[in-house]
Amino acid sequence: MLFLITTFAAITVLSSSCSKSASNAQIQVRLVDNPAVNVKAVWVDIQQIEIITSAAGPVMLTGIHPGIYNLMDLTNGKDTLLADAVIPAGKVSQLRLILGDNNYIIDTAGQKISLKTPSAQQSGLKVQIHEDLSGGILYRLTLDFDAARSIVPAGNSGDINLKPVLRVLSFAPSGGNIQGVVLPGNIPAAIFAINGNDTVATTFTNPPSGGFLIKDIPAGNYQLSIVPTDATYQPVQKTAVVVLGQSAVVDTVHLQY
Repeated sequence: MLFLITTFAAITVLSSSCSKSASNAQIQVRLVDNPAVNVKAVWVDIQQIEIITSAAGPVMLTGIHPGIYNLMDLTNGKDTLLADAVIPAGKVSQLRLILGDNNYIIDTAGQKISLKTPSAQQSGLKVQIHEDLSGGILYRLTLDFDAARSIVPAGNSGDINLKPVLRVLSFAPSGGNIQGVVLPGNIPAAIFAINGNDTVATTFTNPPSGGFLIKDIPAGNYQLSIVPTDATYQPVQKTAVVVLGQSAVVDTVHLQY
């Protein structure tokens, strides 16, 4: 019990932030590639990512990792995290990759050849999505940047254009949530989500409402152990069934002496 009390202050901050994010979804954008032929490297300068949502219109993602990425490093099951951001829940219709001007290939002779990207710096590379995002859920979006089909000779000029061929490889919620309320709300309680013999996640209720939210845990059957930090109240056991991409709402818990 001493452990619960001493860790309460730190975890309450996390619990509070979770309870306020029910109207938001979290999205992670990852990038992979099909290997290109006849080149050693394909470097793409990714600077920004924009999401078009029904709730807020165009949203420029925070938590982005801008940089110049070699697509040839992202083959055979490898990927890279481009962004990890929170956006308003609702329907997402489109994603746009905004490129910088430092895009080039290294050919088989080791020569660096610049790639022309006439529209990518302004309007971005557009990918259609059309998916609904629920609040409080983490979604993982993986983009396939097909380098082999994206490098196109520009007529007889000798230039090479980058006309990216992008597709959504996967877009799925990574887990489910458990949420509920423990009353009286001014009595902090620790919530342990247990699957079999494993404690998968832990959080605290958020005074004064008593609400709690455990985010992004694997689907399955969970035993919830609810332990008040005030030892004059008795622990409570509940069950919850977590479904991928959904929130399991637990009946309101009333603590007893």
